[in-house]
Amino acid sequence: MNIFLLALLLMAAGAVATGIIAIRPVTAASNRTANALGPGTAALACLLGLIGVFSGGWTSIESFQTAWGLPFGALAFGLDPLSRLFLLPVFVLGLSCALAGSISLRHTDPEEHNLGAHWAFYLILLLGMTCVMTARDGIFFMLSWELMSLSPFFLIDFNDRDRNVQDASWVYLVAAHLGAVFLIAFFAMLWQQNGTTLFAAMTVEAPAHATLLFLCAFIGFGAKAGLAPLHVWLPEAHPAAPSHVSALLSGAMLNAGLYGIIRSFDLLGPMQEHPAWWGWLLVGVGIVTALMGILKALGQSHLKRLLAYSSVENMGLMVMAAGVGLVGVQNGIAWIAALGFSGCLFHMLNHSAFKGLLFLCAGEVLHSTGTVDMTKLGGLQKRMPMLGMLFALGAASIACLPPFNGFAGEFVISLSLVKGLYLHGLEQKIAMLVTLVGLMLVSGISAFVYLKAYGMTFLGQPRSQFAEAPHAPENRLLLPLCLPAALCVVGGLGAKFVFQMIQPTIAFIPVMPKSLLGIAQDVVISGTSSLLGNISLFGIFGILLVAGAAYLRRILLGRKEVKRGPTWGCGYQYGTPRIQYTPASFVEPAARIFGNVIGTETKPQIDESYFPQKSSFGVSAPDVVRGKFYTPLFEKILDACNALKVFQSGVVNTYILYIIVTLIALLFWGVA
Repeated sequence: MNIFLLALLLMAAGAVATGIIAIRPVTAASNRTANALGPGTAALACLLGLIGVFSGGWTSIESFQTAWGLPFGALAFGLDPLSRLFLLPVFVLGLSCALAGSISLRHTDPEEHNLGAHWAFYLILLLGMTCVMTARDGIFFMLSWELMSLSPFFLIDFNDRDRNVQDASWVYLVAAHLGAVFLIAFFAMLWQQNGTTLFAAMTVEAPAHATLLFLCAFIGFGAKAGLAPLHVWLPEAHPAAPSHVSALLSGAMLNAGLYGIIRSFDLLGPMQEHPAWWGWLLVGVGIVTALMGILKALGQSHLKRLLAYSSVENMGLMVMAAGVGLVGVQNGIAWIAALGFSGCLFHMLNHSAFKGLLFLCAGEVLHSTGTVDMTKLGGLQKRMPMLGMLFALGAASIACLPPFNGFAGEFVISLSLVKGLYLHGLEQKIAMLVTLVGLMLVSGISAFVYLKAYGMTFLGQPRSQFAEAPHAPENRLLLPLCLPAALCVVGGLGAKFVFQMIQPTIAFIPVMPKSLLGIAQDVVISGTSSLLGNISLFGIFGILLVAGAAYLRRILLGRKEVKRGPTWGCGYQYGTPRIQYTPASFVEPAARIFGNVIGTETKPQIDESYFPQKSSFGVSAPDVVRGKFYTPLFEKILDACNALKVFQSGVVNTYILYIIVTLIALLFWGVA
């Protein structure tokens, strides 16, 4: 625990130091100092954090508590296997993103950006996430939650001269605080019932309030996780933020929502005493979110927006798997309970690795070409082969292709759904079967989406001058991306060991009763570990086979002259990049089927005169939920607020009268 606390102090000290640099006049020298001090402190703190996570023993429980001078709450930390597991993405991605961000911002113009402020808020974000995962007091948890929620507003608003970036940051801020309102209500009701804010002493005293508490926790934490229909901030904020920030938000901060949902089970009491629909609510919202997210990703031509919607999809899969585990607990079936929660946590680790890698790759594409609009890209694999290989690795992982980590995680989730066919009652079996079909559909569309993302960005011929002559990064500058890339491979080939590492965490998920844990450890875990080990062996054999074939090809062609021709050179000899598929035409068959969900809008500009000039055909996929629900709702709220300005007379005597009337009303209400 001492090393872990040292990491927290280092984050806080780094935030203060870079903050001091930020309040001084911004110069090129101050930016260079901040760009060295901030990422260096973040990287060192993350390394210490990783040492602290493992130093006390993976299965051990450590705690630290001290008074902080307030009349309520306490500075209470705790490390258990659940917290340790969720801290791994925070520290690993915090390290990679800090180094990648330092490289990408090294030529920042001091007249446009204050890097001292940027890295101060980056360190505050790391500090907030770390405290959220380890807080053991309700007041301290909410303070940490606010640190974690407020700092991204300033990180997203990095390019604040762009109107779209400003709008995205404000959308994020509103969504973050709407979720926080429900969490405040959740902890306030528990505080009122128990008279304490310490997690160890909190429990539901009145079962009648349990459902209300569950819904408050689910909505509050679900808003942070990006569950539909509370997801609208995510596809706006992540594309607007710098890519190293997007990678950290998507790969680590979103996990805080999932962590909160699972941790809140501990405060709600034994799940067997609560309604069965709780688990099914998680399953239903999760699979709907996953389907909506991947279908919206299918319609995007903006690479970072595509990745953001994909994060919505993956968070939906994790919540769905947690719901399956909860259903297994409520039905007393160890296979479903253990595999559901294991699949949820396994996929959480996997998503952090490949989504962090993909966002960092998208950032390199943006820095090299000046755009991430796939209609203007293409042909980057020949010009930036190392970056293309890393993106292809991340795309294969997230598309659940063996032998990478994405396949292993979704394989465990699918096993839990297959075992769900043994549930009691026909309606539960049908629900599990429908969910399994939904998971298969999501996986298939995901492969299609990332075939599009990689193909449109890196293959074919350049579609514009942006991709024709990019500023290709040196391979040494891509080293920070190699850490999440290696984890994508290790997580797949070593899936058996990652799965076994997760199992102590299952014992600390509060809803898992000891009767199911014994069966899970003796039968479920051993059987699934053996199966994952066999799959990994096939993966290793496949990689060796491909490597051997490539080496043999190199030997056979070593003494022959090999000529290279242009893409499509074997066909029509006078083609141009315009004959290639565009992102819209690539997904056009799928858009016919899922057009209502994708929400595609076409904007044809066709000259129908006898001598037509240049024509164009644009396709976009705006968020239907935001356009049809949230935008009209907030416009009506704005109108109502403007209508209330009638009370804003500007006369002090009138305001004093309002205060007196309010006090009298409160007095009568208190007496009554």
